[in-house]
Amino acid sequence: MVAISRLLRVTSKPRLLRSSLRHHHYHGQQPPPPFPATFYLSQLCTNLESLQKLHASVVVHGLSGELLLSTKLVSLYGSFGVPHRARALFDHLPSRDLYSFKVMIRSYFLNDHHSDVVSVYRLMRYSLHPTLHDDVLFSVVLKSCAETRDLLQATLTHCHVTKSLPPDSFLLTSLVDAYAKCAQLSHARRAFDEIPHRDVVSWTSMIVAYVQNDCAREGLTLFNRMQEAFVHGNEFTMGSVVNACTSLGWLHQGKWVHGFVIKNGISVNSYLTTSLLNFYVKCGSVRDARAVFDESFSSSDHHQDLVSWTAMIVGYTQRGYPGLAIELFKNEKWAVLLPNSVTVSSLLSACGQLRSSAMGKLLHCLVVKCGLEDPPARNALVDMYAKCGLVSDARNVFESIDKDVVSWNSIISGCAQSGEECEALELFKRMRLELFSPDAVTVVGVLSACASLGALQLGCSVHALSLKDGLVLSSIYVGTALLNFYAKCGDAKAARMVFDSMGEKNVVTWGAMIGGYGMQGDGNGSLVLFRDMLKEEFELNEAVFTTILAACSHSGMVGEGSRLFNLMCGELNFVPSMKHYACMVDMLARAGNLEEAFHFIERMPLEPSVSVFGAFLHGCGLHSRFEMGEVAIKRMLELHPDEASYYVLVSNLYASDGRWGMVRQVRETIKQRGLNKVPGSSSVEMDLNNDTYAKMAVLS
Repeated sequence: MVAISRLLRVTSKPRLLRSSLRHHHYHGQQPPPPFPATFYLSQLCTNLESLQKLHASVVVHGLSGELLLSTKLVSLYGSFGVPHRARALFDHLPSRDLYSFKVMIRSYFLNDHHSDVVSVYRLMRYSLHPTLHDDVLFSVVLKSCAETRDLLQATLTHCHVTKSLPPDSFLLTSLVDAYAKCAQLSHARRAFDEIPHRDVVSWTSMIVAYVQNDCAREGLTLFNRMQEAFVHGNEFTMGSVVNACTSLGWLHQGKWVHGFVIKNGISVNSYLTTSLLNFYVKCGSVRDARAVFDESFSSSDHHQDLVSWTAMIVGYTQRGYPGLAIELFKNEKWAVLLPNSVTVSSLLSACGQLRSSAMGKLLHCLVVKCGLEDPPARNALVDMYAKCGLVSDARNVFESIDKDVVSWNSIISGCAQSGEECEALELFKRMRLELFSPDAVTVVGVLSACASLGALQLGCSVHALSLKDGLVLSSIYVGTALLNFYAKCGDAKAARMVFDSMGEKNVVTWGAMIGGYGMQGDGNGSLVLFRDMLKEEFELNEAVFTTILAACSHSGMVGEGSRLFNLMCGELNFVPSMKHYACMVDMLARAGNLEEAFHFIERMPLEPSVSVFGAFLHGCGLHSRFEMGEVAIKRMLELHPDEASYYVLVSNLYASDGRWGMVRQVRETIKQRGLNKVPGSSSVEMDLNNDTYAKMAVLS
C-alpha cells in the first residue's frame, strides 16, 4: 500500500495525471497506449485486497472521474473474478466509449456471465454510434450467444457484422459455432460455405456442428472433404470424428481414425483420450479402451489422468464390468488421484451391480469426507443401498436429500427389486402427491411392483397414465414392462395388444411376449412368435432361448423343445449355457422321460449344476420314480460331496416319498461335514428336532 500511495503522490499528482490523461484521451476505435501510472498501478495489484486499496486511493486523490483510470479498475475487478463490482464502477463512469464497453464485456465473458455479455452489448449498440465495431467484440458476443443458445441475438449480431464490414474467416467461424449451438445447421453451413480461406479451426467447427446435432454421417463426409483439401486435422478435429463413429456404432471406422491419429503423430490431449475411451466402451471393445487408458498416463498432467481414470471407471460400470471398475479404483498406482462426483457415482453404481454393500458404505464415507454430495452422488447412494437390499438405509439417504425424479426412480425401483413392492407403490403415490411427474423409468419400476403383486387394477391405471403422458410410444422399455405386467397377471390378450401396438421392438420385448405365452401354458403361441422373431432377423441371445425352452417345458412340448435346442446348437451355432441344459432336463423330466433326461445329463459337456439335478429330481418326485432319483443322487454327491445345496435336494426327494428316516440321515451327514445351514432362499435349517419340521423341506 505504501508503494501505491507513493506512486500516486509522485508519479500521479492529480493535476499532472489529469493533464496526462487528457493528452492521451482518444476518440476512436483503438485503445490508447498504456498510461505509465495505470500500468504500474495494475502491476502492484496482485489480489483483490490490493485492488480495493488502490481503488480507495484513487477516490481519495479525486481521480475517480478519469475515464482511462476507471476503465482500468473495471478491467482489474473483472480479472479478479468480481464482475458485479466491475459493473458498479462501469455504471458510474462519466462517459463510456467503445474501449470501456469492451472492457466490461470482457469482464463478464471471463467470468462466464454470458447473458450479461449480451445485455451490455445491446446497451453499447444503443449508447454508441452503430458504425463502431470490432472483430474481437463480435466474436465474444457470438460465443456468448452460443453458450446461452440465444438464436435471436446471434442472428442480430450476424446482421451487425454484415452491415459493419465484410466478415473474415475468424468471424464466420464464430458464426458457425453460434448457429450450431442453437441447432441451426443450415445457417451454420451457409456461414461455413462463405469462409474464403478455411483453416483447421473452420473445418473442425463445422464437423463439431454436425456431430453435436446428430448428423454424424455428414460430419464424417465433411472430414473426408477436409482431407481432400489437404487440411490436416488436430486433436479436436479427430476427437469429433471419433465421437461421430461412436454415435453410429462404427467400430471399424473408429479404429481407422485411431490409427490415423497414431500414424500422423497427432497430439492426444484429454479431449481426444476421453473420446477414444468413450468410443471403445460404447462399441463394446473394453480391452481397447483399457489400452488407450494405459497409454494416456504417459503424460504428467494429473487433470488429464483424472478425466481418463474416471472415463475408464464409467466405461467398466456401463458395460457390465463392475468388478473391474472397483479394482481400478482400488489400485495403488492411481492412489494420488482424488475422485470427483462422476467417479464416485459410477463406483456406487458398480457396488449396486455387485450387491457389495460393504464397499458401498466405504464410498459413502468418502462422499461425505470429500464433500462430493451433489445430486448425482446422492441419487447413486440411494440406488446402491436399494440394490443391495438395504432399503432402510436407502430410505434414510432419500429422506435427507433434495429430491428430483431420479431420486424417486432410484428408491421406487430399489424397493420393487428388493421384494418391498407395497412400499414401492406407496412411494409412487407420495411422488404424485408431491407433484413430481413420472418418467419412463418410474413407470417401469411401478409396473414391476404391480406385476409381482398381481395388482391388475393399479397396473391398468399406470398404463392409462403412461398413455396420457406419451411414455408408451416414446420408450420401448415402458412397452416391454407393460406386456410383461399383463403376462404375469394372466392377461395374455392385453399383453399381445401392447406388443402389437409397439412401433419399435427389441430382443427383450420379443422375449417378454414369448415368456408371457409360456407362463399361460400356451406353447404354440410362444413357438409362433419365436418363428416370427427369426424372420425379423433379430440377433438372439441367451435369455430368448431360455424363455422358449421353458415355454416348451411348461407346455409339455418335448419334441418342439428338442428341435429348438438342436437348432440352437447346430444351425444357429449358439453355445448353450447351464440354464439351457437345466431347461432341457426339466422338460424331459416333467414329461416322464427320466431315462432320457439322465442320459442327457451324462452327455453334458459341462459339469451339471444344482439347477440341473434339481430339475431331474423334481421330475422323479412328480412321477414317483424314486429309484431313478437315487441314481442321480449317487452321481451328484460324487461330483459335489461338500456342497450343502445338493444335500437339500436329497432331503427334499426323501421327504416327498415320506422317508423321514432318510431325511434324518441326511441331516446327520450335513452336521458331520460342518454344513449347519444351507445358504439361499430355499435353504433348510438342519438343526430341526422332529419329523414335522423336516416335512417343511418339501415346500422349500
